[in-house]
Amino acid sequence: MKNQSIGYLVGGGLKESFNVRLTLPSQEVQEGAFTVIRSGDWQYYGIVTDIQLGATDPRFADEQTEMRFPPKLAEALHGQTLYTNLEVLPTLMLEVGPDPDSDAYPAWVQGIDSGARETPRPRPVKNVPPHHAQVTLASAGDIDEIFGKDEDGNFEIGTTREQGHPVRINLDTFVQRSSGVFGATGTGKSFLTRIVLAGLIDHSAASVLVLDMHNEYGFDDTATDTGKTVAGLKTLFQNKVQIMGLGAGTNIRGANPDFHLEIAMGDIQPADVLMLTRTLNLRETTPTVLSALQRTFKKNWFKAFSQMLNGAMIEIEDENGRIKKVPAPESIAFWANENGINVMAAEALHSKLGRLFNAPYIAEKPAADSVKQMIDNLDNGKHVILSFGKYDSDLDYLLVSNLLTRKISSVWEKRVNDFRTHGKDEPRHLILVVEEAHKLLNREMASQTTFATIAREMRKYYVTLMIVDQRPSQIYDEVMSQLGTRISGWLGDDDDIRAVLSGLSGREALRGMLARLQPKEEVILLGWGVPMPLPVKSRRYDDDFVRELRGKKGKRDPLREMGF
Repeated sequence: MKNQSIGYLVGGGLKESFNVRLTLPSQEVQEGAFTVIRSGDWQYYGIVTDIQLGATDPRFADEQTEMRFPPKLAEALHGQTLYTNLEVLPTLMLEVGPDPDSDAYPAWVQGIDSGARETPRPRPVKNVPPHHAQVTLASAGDIDEIFGKDEDGNFEIGTTREQGHPVRINLDTFVQRSSGVFGATGTGKSFLTRIVLAGLIDHSAASVLVLDMHNEYGFDDTATDTGKTVAGLKTLFQNKVQIMGLGAGTNIRGANPDFHLEIAMGDIQPADVLMLTRTLNLRETTPTVLSALQRTFKKNWFKAFSQMLNGAMIEIEDENGRIKKVPAPESIAFWANENGINVMAAEALHSKLGRLFNAPYIAEKPAADSVKQMIDNLDNGKHVILSFGKYDSDLDYLLVSNLLTRKISSVWEKRVNDFRTHGKDEPRHLILVVEEAHKLLNREMASQTTFATIAREMRKYYVTLMIVDQRPSQIYDEVMSQLGTRISGWLGDDDDIRAVLSGLSGREALRGMLARLQPKEEVILLGWGVPMPLPVKSRRYDDDFVRELRGKKGKRDPLREMGF
């Protein structure tokens, strides 16, 4: 299909945008349109970042000539004196060779086939086309050339806004680096995340562990805007998705999970408590007390501290026969005095940790090794959703998420080292999906959590993050800089917009585009995981999407379905 011509190049450069004189009515091209500029053997790809009205003389713009002249004369005058320019951000260039009908084309193709010429591929723009080069809207073939064809590993995330051409992301590339899904509250982040997760699970490019704080992803839910039932990932993929409920006997939305997670007291480390400093309002003396506890009781420090009594006293007779009260041997004060720790500091910490001591999901001896069970599922190509059930406070989320992630990361790190040094089996890629990411990855918390380490270093150990958040400006900028692919819906706060675009070229041109996205309908694809930034009309997580996935599932290899 021949591309629709929209204008011609009249100026611009690499540091600035290209200036294109529009030859269509100004209402027929939108901000964010994907454009193609053909010049000789090359095609240049870009997106429209601004639409500007101009005039050969300001007087023609000020005067309403259509009221002073007959309609035909006014129209002719407008065509000569008033115009519309597009600002096009150049992103990629591709060698397409001579015209296929020319005599030079067969020789060009033969040179590529013989290896004498490099195989053409999209690359960053390094030069500019000449004046008056024709500018067109991208065709479906152009979109396929840049974002991939409809084949295994390419997942349709949405369509172009003007012509509805499918836009895809390559899932094998997507899983190689951490990613983020952003958008203001109510813009459909959870549904967009479900779509991406469904693609990842269907393609099985990596194992996925979802830390589902609000119990949204596993079982069926109800859409707040339409009131319709929304299929959960468990419903879509059955045994390929395992639901893990936090705490023994927990049910999720009235349904029983596949297994339960209990935290062993011996697995809790002082660092896990220090991470809760802001949540529990801990004092600056806390590290000293925790260090002494661990030194005294080793791995059993949490259990021993929980069993100490706060304020327990006994009466003894001194050498003069007088009765006096002293701390009981099982009291906090007795232990503190024995170890040179401030009694008030120890008692205050014990009081604040009461919420943890009483947490039903923390047990001295869990009924089963649920962490091992979870890891075995991930190893076998299954995917796990940890639903927090009724334990949805920040305290529960911070403690369990960090502790669980720390244990998993250490397992994957060891496996990758064994694979590289001893030739053992290569581990599967693992994606950790984190909701409310700013609670774990803000500037204050990032240095204390395992998640920041994963974002910075764990890619080489086959572990990446997928963070879902409505306030990206509150996420530590060092973590944001490590995100490969960013999928963002509408954001109204300037700081949030700035955070999503941080580290990207052309971010000033993209800022207004991100602020003007339609809520719940449009997203912008950004970053390393996509060839170029592009606003798209996102897919809907609806019956059509479910039917398409189920149709694909019927064609899958049964052995692959079983994890082989």
